[in-house]
Amino acid sequence: MQRLDGPRLAPAGGGPARQLVVLLHGVGADGTDLAGLAPIWAQDLPEAAFVAPDAPFPCDMAPYGRQWFSLADRDPQRMAAGVRAVAPAVEAFLAEELARLGLPPDALALMGFSQGAMTALHVGLRGAVPPAAILAYSGALLAPDTLGAELRARPPVLIVHGEADEVVPAWAGRFAESALHEAGVPTEAVVIPGLGHGIDDAGLAAGARLLGRVFQPAQ
Repeated sequence: MQRLDGPRLAPAGGGPARQLVVLLHGVGADGTDLAGLAPIWAQDLPEAAFVAPDAPFPCDMAPYGRQWFSLADRDPQRMAAGVRAVAPAVEAFLAEELARLGLPPDALALMGFSQGAMTALHVGLRGAVPPAAILAYSGALLAPDTLGAELRARPPVLIVHGEADEVVPAWAGRFAESALHEAGVPTEAVVIPGLGHGIDDAGLAAGARLLGRVFQPAQ
C-alpha cells in the first residue's frame, strides 16, 4: 500500500500550525476534491493547517479517481473488512502529519465525505490517533456491532446528511447518530432538507461551528 499524500494548505494566519484538519475524500475522487474546503474553514481557523490525502487505491468502478476500499460489493461485512484494511495506512499518515507539525493528537480534526466519512469515523473512533473531533458528511458507520468493544476515543462527532441523498441514504446518518449516542460518543446530527449527496453552505457552517468549539485560537 502506497504512502498517503495530497494537497496541503498552510495556516492562513501565516504563523506555525496549532491545529491540523485532515480531509478524506469520497470514492472516485481524490484529495483535490475536498481541498477547496480548506480556505473556507481557514477563515475561522487562521492557525490550522489542512491536508487532503489521496486514497491509496485506484477506483475499481471507474477509469479515474481513488478509493479507500472497494465498494464493488457493498455487503456490510466486506465494507467493514475494507475499512479495517486501510485504517493502518490512514493512522500512519495522521501520526506523520502531526509529527511533521509538532502537534499532539488533540490538535487534530478528522473530516470525511461519503466513503471518506466512513473511514474517518472508523479511524477516529477506533484508531491509535484519537482526534479532537470528527466531521462526517454523507457517510455511514461501518461495523456498528463491534464499536462498543473497539472504541478507543469519544471525540465530539458531527454527522451531516442530505435528506434527499440518493447514494448513501439519510437513514444511514440517523443510524450512525443512534449507535454513537448508545456508545457514549457526543454526537450532533444535521439533516438538510432537499440536499442530495453533497455538501452545502449549511453543512459547512455546522462544521465550522464544531471546529471553532474544539479549536479555540491560542492566546
